[in-house]
Formats: sequence, structure tokens, C-alpha cells
Amino acid sequence: MIEMGRYEIDCWYYSPYPDDFVQNGKLFVCERCLKYMKRKKTLVRHREKGCAMAHPPGDEIYRHPPAVDPGTGAETRPRLSMYEVDGGKAGVYCQNLCLLSKLFLDHKTLYYDVEPFLFYVLCEVDAKGHHVVGYFSKEKYTRESYNLACILTLPPYQRKGYGSFLIAMSYEISRREGKVGTPERPLSDLGQVSYRSFWCREVLQVLHRHKGSASVKDISGATGFQERDIASALQSLNLLKYWKGQHIISATPKIIEEHMRSFNSKRQIAVNQGWFNTQWQPPTFAPPPKPMRGGANRQ
Repeated sequence: MIEMGRYEIDCWYYSPYPDDFVQNGKLFVCERCLKYMKRKKTLVRHREKGCAMAHPPGDEIYRHPPAVDPGTGAETRPRLSMYEVDGGKAGVYCQNLCLLSKLFLDHKTLYYDVEPFLFYVLCEVDAKGHHVVGYFSKEKYTRESYNLACILTLPPYQRKGYGSFLIAMSYEISRREGKVGTPERPLSDLGQVSYRSFWCREVLQVLHRHKGSASVKDISGATGFQERDIASALQSLNLLKYWKGQHIISATPKIIEEHMRSFNSKRQIAVNQGWFNTQWQPPTFAPPPKPMRGGANRQ
């Protein structure tokens, strides 16, 4: 179990925190800097002295206004902010984020070698400060056009639309880079479910706009999805048929609308182009040097 902010959270998987920190079965994590402690009084002292980190140590690239109930005017969701954190510049924070996320991801293997990655950390922001909701990471340079390495929404914030928002943001960043993206495999069980739902909803929206008359290539151009991911979504919706030696999309407007009703009931947070930091552009990185024969890098 961990205590983080106002939540106590049961953990799902092993994470390689130092043995002497987890002997009591409970870990105390500062929700600002993600530093971990083995005693509550240590965390309290850390808070009272004032954690030096007010928000994730990177650039705020996106700010989403609070959601307000149109009837009552009451705030139904606080402001959201997303920060781009460079693993090469904020190594300790990113290592702590990886250790934390391993408690809830069964396949994650990255712990300490964070320098080759960027981390996009999503926070709820209220009068008490920034509260980490989740994040996704991506390699700074990849030949396979991977736009996401790992993704996690912390358990207290799941089923609120944050997972699909993080996925949508990864594709938006790819579009700004002029690329067609796809997540790195293998996906976790939760990641697979989240991606399949996201792909299906976005593909259905494109088909709806085109009244069912669109090719896989058309959908890729509209969504930034790789064609194999679109085909996977179409197959799960039973909208991809094999005819005369090739796969074709078979979807009437009525069938599309029936599918869309099941997806429209789920919570969604749309990425808004106007809420990006106008000073921000996706960073570019040179490919790593090729190893010399024998495995040594040229100095």
C-alpha cells in the first residue's frame, strides 16, 4: 500500500523500491516530487518544511480549464495541466515516477535508465496544488514511429476519461511532429483495453463523417493512426470484410450509429488545440550514434 496525497492506494505488482523502505508493507510518497519515505512522520516533516517542487519539473505544454456543470455552475472537474519532463534533465523525478508506476503495471521494466525518454505528466490542479493523475512516456528518438512507451492513470483517477485523454495527447504530439504514430508493444492489459476503445471510437467518428465511405488510408490520414491499428479496430467492430482477395470496410450509417452509441456513453475529455502553450513545439532529437563493430561507441 502507498499513501499519496489524500489517498491510500492498494498496489497491484512488485516494484523494486529499496527493501528497507517496504518492510512495513506501506510506503509514503510525496505527490509533488514523488520522493518515497518509509514513515508517516518523515512525510509530514517533508511537507511542513515545504517540498521545493510545486509541479512536475518541466514545461507546461497544455492547460485545460475546469469542467463546469451548465445547470448549477458547480465545478465538476478541476483544471488540468500537462508537463513535458525530460528524463535527462530531471532524472530523479522520472526514476521515482517509474518506480511508482511499476506498482500498477505488470510488464514495465524501465526503472533507472530514463535519459532517453520524455515523460508527459498530467495533473489535476486545485487550491491545494498539483495532483499527479497519470502520465505517458515516449522515446526521444525511435525509428518505428512509436509515440508512447508506457501509460498509466493512477487508480484513484481511473474511469474519468484520463486514459483516453493521455492517448489522444500522444497522437496530437505525433501530428505536430508530422508523423503517424503507434504505441510501443507489448501493451499492458489495461493499456490494451484503453487503446482498443480509443481506436474504435475515433475510427467510428471518421466513418460517421464520411457516411461509411472511407478507406483505411483515409482514416489514417484523418486520425494519425497506423493502418494496422485501424484494421485491428475495424476487426473488433466486425466492420472489416475479406472480398475478392482484399480487405474492405463494410459499414452502413445505421451500423456506425449503433456502435457509436455504446462509445458515446463513456467519459471523454477532448484535446483542444487552443489550450496548448503557444511557445511549445515538440522537441527534436538526433538519432543515437551507431555502435562501432564490436559494440563500442566512438568517443
